[in-house]
Amino acid sequence: MFLQPLQEGDIVDIVAPASRCSNLELRNGLKALRALGLVPRVPKNLFAPSLLFANSDAVRLRQLQAALKAPDSKMIWCVRGGYGSLRLLPALHKMSRPKHAKIVLGYSDITTLHSFLNQEWKWPTLHGPLLDRLGRGAMSAGERRELLSLLFGRNTHTQFKNLKALNRAAHVERTIRGRILGGNMAVLQSSLGTPSQLKSKGHILFFEDTGERPHRVDRMLTQFEQAGWFKNARAVVFGHFLLSDPKDRRQLWSDVIPRFAEAQRLPVLAGLKVGHNSKQQFPLPFYTPSVLRMGRKPELVVESGISPVGEL
Repeated sequence: MFLQPLQEGDIVDIVAPASRCSNLELRNGLKALRALGLVPRVPKNLFAPSLLFANSDAVRLRQLQAALKAPDSKMIWCVRGGYGSLRLLPALHKMSRPKHAKIVLGYSDITTLHSFLNQEWKWPTLHGPLLDRLGRGAMSAGERRELLSLLFGRNTHTQFKNLKALNRAAHVERTIRGRILGGNMAVLQSSLGTPSQLKSKGHILFFEDTGERPHRVDRMLTQFEQAGWFKNARAVVFGHFLLSDPKDRRQLWSDVIPRFAEAQRLPVLAGLKVGHNSKQQFPLPFYTPSVLRMGRKPELVVESGISPVGEL
């Protein structure tokens, strides 16, 4: 399945399935989309006063479903992560798959939607910056260039070089092919025991997170292992983990993750410049054909899932 690339004049549906961003971030994000020649469409009452969410469950669900079913838009861009997408899953499981797939962009709490769309509807999705990041002007030039090249169909692949092999299996010179599933670890943990639980067989698993102390990361990895996620997966690749305490960072990368890697038979790697990071949030296509080359210089090459310009 290929998604249609964006073109000037295309409609981009804006949704807030989890938390809200500030009004200023929203305004600036919409302004930036218009500067690209795109037409952002914002539902009425996108935000409402709430302690936890951008709006009530009913309103967030209705707006998300309308965007998923809209025949005139090619893309859905989520404004922010936070928390809330999980609460919409029971209703999404009852929803019929639309005839036409579209680009869905976001990360963090949006991991819930990625997992649902990848596994239930077989849609490729794009793990990448939220609209509030665009609204803050926080994207680096390289990050922005990479994202737009994928969205507009100018690049059909994204390449991640200089990955770090973390165990013996990752040092063996070979090539692994598979599709990438995963995202934010804490969000993935919340799916355990539900119909939306990650089905890891035959896939390359990707993990990232923010604010989780080393013992909590260890606990999640242990639970994933006991749930059988690593038995039939093809590889595990770690992205950014945003931790403010230097001691926690050292413990995570010198103890927790290396110890996990050494206990695994499947290849475990790190160094993917994807996930929570104030400086770099490069996009990572999910559920598209991917090639992981290991050995002396490990690298990951991922198809965008978006058709090249001129092929549709």
